[in-house]
Amino acid sequence: MNKTAIIRCEHFNSAHRLHNNAWSEEKNRTIFGKCNNPNYHGHNYDLEVKIIGYCDSDTGYVIDTKILSDLIKENILDRFDHKNLNLDTQEFKELNPTAENIAMVIYTILKPKLSKELELKIKLYETARNYVEYPY
Repeated sequence: MNKTAIIRCEHFNSAHRLHNNAWSEEKNRTIFGKCNNPNYHGHNYDLEVKIIGYCDSDTGYVIDTKILSDLIKENILDRFDHKNLNLDTQEFKELNPTAENIAMVIYTILKPKLSKELELKIKLYETARNYVEYPY
């Protein structure tokens, strides 16, 4: 039997500022441009959570979509939706909230909550044309 992937798509809105405290204001502006706005800026993130595994012989599921939906809502959406990632979340107090880091944090939060035999892949769209995948 081959593995199957199930993908749950979600959406959340967050503000952030890309900034490295070890750098000067000028270097931050040069590297991060308008994403370094001191008053922050926002994105409408689209999130794809992919679970990969074998279908259960009794249910036919890799994972129950209701369980997956609840897991994402309780652990990701409730934590990050309509939040300023720099100011309102512990995860990004010291970690620059780039799309790459946000995807990695989402993975780190969700992975321990899944059965060990399930694989997890995160795809996070910051815009319609820019997205990251973790792990790759």
